Parts: sequence; C-alpha cells; structure tokens
Amino acid sequence: MSPETLRTLMAHASPPRSGDFLAGVACDSAAARVRAQRVLADTGLAEILATPLVAPEEDEVTRLILESHDAAAFASIAHHSVGSFREWLLSDAATPETLAALKWALTPEMVAAVSKIMRNQDLIAVARKRPVVTAFRTTIGLPGRLSVRIQPNHPTDDARGVAASIVDGLQFGCGDAVIGINPATDSPDAMIRLLDLIEDLRLSLGCPVQSCVLAHVTTALKVMERGAPVDLVFQSVAGSEAANASFGIDLAVLREAHAAAAELGRGTVGQNAMYFETGQGAALSANAHHGLDQQTMETRAYAVARAFDPLLVNTVVGFIGPEYLYDGKEIIRAGLEDHFCGKLLGLPMGVDVCYTNHAEADQDDMDTLLTLLGVAGVNFVMGVPGSDDIMLNYQSTSFHDAAYVRSALGLRAAPEFEAWARDFGIFDAAGQLRQADRSLELLSQMQLLEAS
Repeated sequence: MSPETLRTLMAHASPPRSGDFLAGVACDSAAARVRAQRVLADTGLAEILATPLVAPEEDEVTRLILESHDAAAFASIAHHSVGSFREWLLSDAATPETLAALKWALTPEMVAAVSKIMRNQDLIAVARKRPVVTAFRTTIGLPGRLSVRIQPNHPTDDARGVAASIVDGLQFGCGDAVIGINPATDSPDAMIRLLDLIEDLRLSLGCPVQSCVLAHVTTALKVMERGAPVDLVFQSVAGSEAANASFGIDLAVLREAHAAAAELGRGTVGQNAMYFETGQGAALSANAHHGLDQQTMETRAYAVARAFDPLLVNTVVGFIGPEYLYDGKEIIRAGLEDHFCGKLLGLPMGVDVCYTNHAEADQDDMDTLLTLLGVAGVNFVMGVPGSDDIMLNYQSTSFHDAAYVRSALGLRAAPEFEAWARDFGIFDAAGQLRQADRSLELLSQMQLLEAS
C-alpha cells in the first residue's frame, strides 16, 4: 500500500469531524466511511509500520517514531490486522502488564487506526486497562485516583487574582496534578513573578504540589538559567516537524529543556518534569498536516511527548474551535479518542474538557465527557474558577465539576496531596471532600494575598 492510499484510507475511516471536511480529506458519506473502516480493519499492523504517512527524510517526528520503535516487542503483535488487534485489546489477554510492554512497539499510526474502528465504549474499556503512573511531588495516574490542575489564569497576571483562584481550588481538593498558569505575558520576568508566587504559597502551606507557568519552552530555559523555581517545563507540541516549527520548537530544544529540568531535580517522589499540551486541528491550522486527518496527526504528537517522560500530557480537546470539532458529539468522541491513543502509547493523559463559546456545545456535553473520562481512568482534568477561563476566553471544567466526578465515581486525589488535604480538613478520612468548614487554616492563608 502506498502512503497516499493509506492516508486516504485513514481519513475516510475516521468518524466525522469538521476539521477533516475543512481539510478536504473526509469521505462524502456514511456508507463510504463504513467501507473504509472495513478495509482498514483488514490492514496489517506490519503494513502500517512499513508505510510512513509522512516521509522520514522531510520530517523529524517520523524519524523519531521509526527510530524509537521496539521491533522485538512488536513481534508479539506483528501478525495482527487492525481488526484483530482491536479484538485482542478488548480481550482478557490484554492485561495492564501486557499493554505496558507494548509502549514502544506501537506507533501512533497503528493506535490511530485501531481507534477509528472502535465504539466509544471500546475506547473507554481499553484505556481503563492501561494506567500510566508518573510522579514529581505527587504521584499521578494510580488506579482509583483522579488529579486536577488548578488553572488560575488572569487577564493581567494580577497576583491577587491568581492567588485567590489557587486558594479557592485548594479548598476544593484540586491542584494535585499541577498549579498551572497560562501567563498573559510570555516573558522571563513575568514567568519568574508567577513562579515565585506559587512557590511562596506552596512553602507556606507545606503543600505537595508542583507548579508550572505555561510560557514558551525557550522562556523556561532563560528563567532556569536565572535560578527561578521551575518545577515543570511546558510546551505545546504537534505531530509534524513543520507544525512544531510553527510553535517555534524542534526536538533539539525539547531535549535541551528536558535535560535542564532534570538537572534541577526538584521532585520529591519522582522526577517527571515535562508538561505537554496538544489538540486536534493544531497541525491543520499551521497548514502542516501533510494531507492526514486531524486525529492521526494528533496521535503523532504523542510520539513527541512520549520521548521526554512527561509528568502530564493534556489534550485541550475543544479549545481550537468548531472549525475542527463542530459540536458536543465531535468533542466527546475526540476526547475519548485522544485519551485512548495517549494511554496506549504510554502517556499520562489528561483532558481539558472544554469548548469555545461559538461551538455547538454546552456544559451538559462537558458533563457527559467528564463522566466518561472518569470511567476511562483519565489521569487529570482542569479546575477553572467557575469553569470560565476569563483570560483564554473558553469554557472548561470547574473545581465543583472535579468534586462531582470524584464523588460520583469514588475517585480520590493523589495520595501525597490527599494526606495533606486531610490534615487541613479538606478531605475526610475516606478521601472525599467535606461539605462544610473545609479548612479554616487554609482560608487564613488569604493574608498572603495582601502581601503580594
């Protein structure tokens, strides 16, 4: 099979989404989609491996995928077609241990292919069997646990506003994934001010959390040189060299940042120190998708993340807009696909359950996706004050939403954070959020706002 034929087959087999129609790669009917899915199901995993969809001589992401492939581990599944691989994944033979052993045997294209012939419940069932555990100051991804990123963004990076959001989130038992701020200004000075704010709050409370200011990776390198308290290094990544170039990065600068963060050694229970974000449509928006459907390109981004042992990988599923995922149905499907594909490739996947205000979606759709992801074993979700990010101007999940899904599904916070929050009266002995008087001591920390 030629790369062109496989690209077309993968695109035509994808569940419908607006981005593929925008790119001109989607099929024209449901009947054509089913025909493509049947052909894809009969396609061998070995044939997909032998057919790079983006030429390696022009793309360093493809070279990374091929060079990191574990041929010995792949031998155990090389006989499978996409369809028989799906059946094996759903069988009892696919245990957490056997799935983990395939981390480097699987390529993004194989994983994307099998996801295209799966129902939503298949994506949930398999992802649930593949926990991925990482650690820095908290241990994230343990079965029965759900972590939350506090996202205390402010349109002007106002210290009082940011700190108030952090304290609010902590009172709801959030923050065990990361306290992660999208800065209004991407500059070394702004990044250092925000890092110092979180560091002062963390040390004052004795709270086992990690911080991240989501500035560009080159900004993080500059502030590390200046001795700033950098815990996690952030970068958005995509599935092709050209798309990453549009972000101002390549694999070399990610390797430099990974090494610099490792040298700091600021973790206590682990040293996973990278945080990546992705999103379906990113490569298309940069005109760097090489004719691939957006879900396959998204899965290729996970190969980039996988190379750097991240603490967190977050697909910001509905953020790019309805041009790529039009409505709630498309967003729900994409969130489950991304989580499944990332987990199968061995990544600590979180999902920003979100939408923009001009999408045909609402908070009921997000409640559905959040619940499904909780069942699927997602590592973390977002905690945004009131679910409305007033800086990035989109709708996400709130601290209350995190409390709901933990309570409904019996999920708990990261163990180190849970122990701290229990001492503060935020959680009860069973690790569930207390309904009143959660933490008078924590509320007293609001005096930090006055000093900031």
